[in-house]
Amino acid sequence: MSLFASPAMTPGPSKASTTNDVTSRTIPAGSVPPIAAKTADPFAQAALNMPVALRRRLARLATSSFLVAGDIASYLIAYFVVLSLLPSGSEGTMVERTFTIAAFAAIVLYASAGLYPGYRLHDHEHLRRRTIAAVKVAVLTAFGAIILPEGERLLLSTIGFLALGLIVQPVVHWLARCLCWKLGIWGERAVVIGGCNLTPALVAHFKNHWQHGIRPEPFFSDTLEALPDGGPSIAVIAGDTGSLGPDLAAMRRRFAEVILLSDTPSLKVSGLRPADVGGEIGIRLTTGGSSVNSDLVRRILDLAIAIPAMIVVAPFIAFAAAAIYAIDPGPVFFRHTREGRSGKPVHVLKLRTMYQDAEQRLEALFRDNPTMRAEWLSHFKLKDDPRILPVIGHMLRASSIDELPQLANIIAGQMAIVGPRPFPEYHLLAMDGEFRNKRRSVTPGLTGLWQISERSNADIELQQQLDEFYIDNRSLWLDCQILLSTIPAVFKRRGAY
Repeated sequence: MSLFASPAMTPGPSKASTTNDVTSRTIPAGSVPPIAAKTADPFAQAALNMPVALRRRLARLATSSFLVAGDIASYLIAYFVVLSLLPSGSEGTMVERTFTIAAFAAIVLYASAGLYPGYRLHDHEHLRRRTIAAVKVAVLTAFGAIILPEGERLLLSTIGFLALGLIVQPVVHWLARCLCWKLGIWGERAVVIGGCNLTPALVAHFKNHWQHGIRPEPFFSDTLEALPDGGPSIAVIAGDTGSLGPDLAAMRRRFAEVILLSDTPSLKVSGLRPADVGGEIGIRLTTGGSSVNSDLVRRILDLAIAIPAMIVVAPFIAFAAAAIYAIDPGPVFFRHTREGRSGKPVHVLKLRTMYQDAEQRLEALFRDNPTMRAEWLSHFKLKDDPRILPVIGHMLRASSIDELPQLANIIAGQMAIVGPRPFPEYHLLAMDGEFRNKRRSVTPGLTGLWQISERSNADIELQQQLDEFYIDNRSLWLDCQILLSTIPAVFKRRGAY
């Protein structure tokens, strides 16, 4: 069966196509322009007569140059900050040379790790590769401190320089990517092959997440000959991959890269994950899981974060509790039983943001307003909720301060810093049993993937997809990325109510 015949590329009755109508929610199929349509590509228009392969290399070179310049700027910022903190008289040629060599070594390691331009990598993978490179340079610096006569004096300052650079780089790196995007040189054209009912959703996904470096173009024809000369150099395939064998050779001749797409956070595709390069013989099917070692490391990190954080936020919790009592006298904390790891009940602790007769108010609202009832059944939240306390209730929920008492649950080992949010029973009943079993395999968290991406804007279906992606791809690096993204998500307050 041909790869391009519609029966082969149209997903069967899988979870992706039957339970998740992503296409209808994201973009109608008829609104996607054909691949032969003229694509806005300023870089290509400036070099129409240039061979496709050369044009691609030059675009990657230009993009990489901007990213390298951004990392150099990050290290310059780190240099001036560290220099201002050094004791008087520490400035000198030795410090400048050491910092220069350390920055150069880190950038070389970034390049060898494929971070320039770093297309098609998740943010947590960027973080992992950058951190590993910085640690390698720090280890080499430690060896230099032992060997060189004055090395010990430079050791702490160099490690501080590398650490500060690692903190500044994501911000500067993002600005460099945005500049490349504005100039029209960021990303590479890719034809998306996934069947008529899946391709539009994938195209919309990659357009919304342009930072992955894929400029998608849909493809609905049955033959490769339909592609114009000088077209996309990458093929992204999703859906039914059982019939790829006869056509992969032709596709590899036609495209510089052929990607069998794995799941995305907001779209369940196939569950195929490419094996690491290093002797593996092909693509392997894996299941999400965690080892004893990784659980131990997570627990140590949870305590290292939760205990100091609890001390810092205690005054804010006390002030909020006093404000709640002044508006609606009564208990200021709210305990609700949620489902935890292995199905064990967790008594989640929160600051009370609703009136004490909240349930009666909700029932009365549903009787008088069927539209609000429909909104509740879709999100289990209401944008205009009459149960919420005036002023203080909305402020606590929008800023997520009402969740801070759950640091006590984390210290007690009932929750983790990062994980799927613990839902009440009525919320879980809207999800299928298979997914509920998957949720029970991990510890619920204070923050999670859908909290930093959609928050209350996500309906039940999208919440499930985001949580399932997190569980299937769970790692310490993904946890770190979610944790780092939580603070900006809270300040943006998008979807928080």
